[in-house]
Amino acid sequence: MLKFELMTDKDRREAAALEKRKAFEEERKKRIFNPKFRTMGIDKEALDKQLEEKKKQKEEEKKLELAFANQMKKYDEIALAMEKKEKQERHRVQEEILEFRKNFQKFEDRREYDLNDPHFLRNTLPARIHDSDPRLGASSVQKFEGEDVTGAERNKIMKEQLQTWLRQQMLERETAENERKVAEKAYLEALAARDKRAVQLDCLEKDCRRKLQIATARFNKALSDEKECRDREKKRQELEDNLAEIYNTMTSDMMSESRDSAESNLGAGRKVGFMYRGEKHEIARQIKAEQMAQIEESKKRKEEKKKFDEEWDRYTIEMQRKVALLDREEKKKLREQKKQIAEENKEMSIEHKNHIDFLEKIVYTNKPTAAFYEQFNSGTR
Repeated sequence: MLKFELMTDKDRREAAALEKRKAFEEERKKRIFNPKFRTMGIDKEALDKQLEEKKKQKEEEKKLELAFANQMKKYDEIALAMEKKEKQERHRVQEEILEFRKNFQKFEDRREYDLNDPHFLRNTLPARIHDSDPRLGASSVQKFEGEDVTGAERNKIMKEQLQTWLRQQMLERETAENERKVAEKAYLEALAARDKRAVQLDCLEKDCRRKLQIATARFNKALSDEKECRDREKKRQELEDNLAEIYNTMTSDMMSESRDSAESNLGAGRKVGFMYRGEKHEIARQIKAEQMAQIEESKKRKEEKKKFDEEWDRYTIEMQRKVALLDREEKKKLREQKKQIAEENKEMSIEHKNHIDFLEKIVYTNKPTAAFYEQFNSGTR
């Protein structure tokens, strides 16, 4: 006889496990002994192969995108390096131009320098240049004995020297201009050589990438062959395992329906649920009688419980009635207290009003006049 109210947690876990195994076994029997399912099932290997090919295609696309991104990054780095070098060259040329202007295009060498010369008065002609200066009059007091009379010859020598300086400056300027042209030509040749080198590096990179793709294709071919060998071995192993499983199932205690296989190791009289095939007639009659006794006992317990519930309901109703009476008495007391407090507040309000009237009419009758306020701030203290 099974008494479920006396089952322990361990018994419940074992019963749940037995039910789970039984359901799994029923599902597996439907799958194994259903020829329609075996012949009309889905081709899982073809689907797996398609998924593998799609995954491999995505990986190849990802590799191509990564290679293209790396190539674009390298091109950007080359462009940045070329731009940086060009800026450096331009900066150097600008520095050379500024240095040339500083050395050969000075402010004092300009044609209109005499209009902006801050030392104009210092460089103007003196009052007397030579003895025959027509500006000298009778009263000019500019001609004295013992002075220099070779001023004209000296001025001529100075003019020749000035012309020599101008020719030298023109020659230096022409030399600087030629040097600048040579520097620009060298700069352009360097740019052309750099571009040529970049093209050579790009061709070399494409060649390396082509060789890498060939090597990758060979490696992928070898992986494909190896995978095909593994799949064939896996199919053979699965076939052997399935045949062994079918044999073990057909020769098992479950298929042979042996009664001895249903005996449980947890104690005498306990059975394994998924292996149980029924008992003998005498044991079945005993179990039936025990079940009927349990049904009668269950009826008695239900009647006792019903009586207890009726008594408990009566007790609950009585207690609710008493609580309601107490609640009404409490509310009545609260109303009386509020009424008494209101009357006391009314009496206190009347007393307060009478007190105010007493203060205003009797106590506070001497109001201050203007003379009282004028006596403040009338002195120095």
